[in-house]
Amino acid sequence: MLSLNHSKAVKRSVTLVCLALLVAVTSCGSPSRSPETPVNSAPAAAPASSGKTLSPAALLDKVKFKREDGSEALSVKPRDNGAKVVDGAENELVRLTIDGNKIKLKDAEDEVLGYVVVDSSKLKLTNADRSTDLFVVRLQEDGDYKLESGTDEFIYRIKQRDYGYEIESPDDRSLYKVKIKDGKLSLRDASDRTILSTRDELSPVAMTAFGFEVMSPEQQAAIAYALHLAGN
Repeated sequence: MLSLNHSKAVKRSVTLVCLALLVAVTSCGSPSRSPETPVNSAPAAAPASSGKTLSPAALLDKVKFKREDGSEALSVKPRDNGAKVVDGAENELVRLTIDGNKIKLKDAEDEVLGYVVVDSSKLKLTNADRSTDLFVVRLQEDGDYKLESGTDEFIYRIKQRDYGYEIESPDDRSLYKVKIKDGKLSLRDASDRTILSTRDELSPVAMTAFGFEVMSPEQQAAIAYALHLAGN
């Protein structure tokens, strides 16, 4: 009688062990899922990159630009959400409004002229409805920049130099230089004539934008502002 009970107990133990192993194998083969997760739910999409967030605090004080003869050419005046650019007679050229990684350009009549969109490796200047890229400033791996058209046409190379920056044509002709000397930042043409200068705080690479002859003065000012903010 004891032998029979012992035999039944052994069989029952073996059965329980087999069931436990079966459950363990089944559990390993099926990923765990919280009760709240629907069976057919798709994985969440990765959030899209919003580019570099720009801050108006990167330009706290007015930047005044003068011509070679000392007359005032234009000024960039900081505002709570961007900046206003005026000419030497205080006529408004363009208003620049920051929204995340974008800068909106508006004229004195409040008409949208375009946008500058900034990310970690480039700045894009688009038309008013952002349907077309007009110009792209690309940061190169060596720290230099390239200006291209919206259709990838190479326009200028902006190279770092000991004295600041040099703007070159695709055939390596020197067009403009940005030089820093005795607290003055200046844009000079190929004959070393000063086009613009400032003693106010401005990123040297931002000054190169005023040598981009393919752009309007409003576009130059917007790119200069974006380059300054992106580097601060």
